[in-house]
Amino acid sequence: QVDLREFGGGLVQAGGSLRLSCAATPSALAPITIDDYAMAWFRQALGKKREFVAASRWSHENIYYADSVKGRFTISRDSLKNMVYLQMNNLKPEDAAVYFCAADPRRLSTNALEYDFWGLGTQVTVSS
Repeated sequence: QVDLREFGGGLVQAGGSLRLSCAATPSALAPITIDDYAMAWFRQALGKKREFVAASRWSHENIYYADSVKGRFTISRDSLKNMVYLQMNNLKPEDAAVYFCAADPRRLSTNALEYDFWGLGTQVTVSS
């Protein structure tokens, strides 16, 4: 129903900022916009479980953030371009992980198992 591709990861010093992007491409048989999906960002550090970062379903005006990133990260979108962004400010070493973009057509959730579509991830490294 939708293909996802993340980009924008890289190396940043603690306290710095980085913006991740997710390009969402709906299939020709389902030409919907990202506003019709629950869109989310998850991350997974080496040796750790995949954890929730942020999610939104803009058609329902719902936005959720993990406590660990609240006030520092912002999820946003450009509906005309079918792009989802994660602006990350005041990055900390514990933010280092592979960040994944995810989508689901049914409902917003903080549980990774609820999402049907995933990108391949982009690496974020934070140096101290």
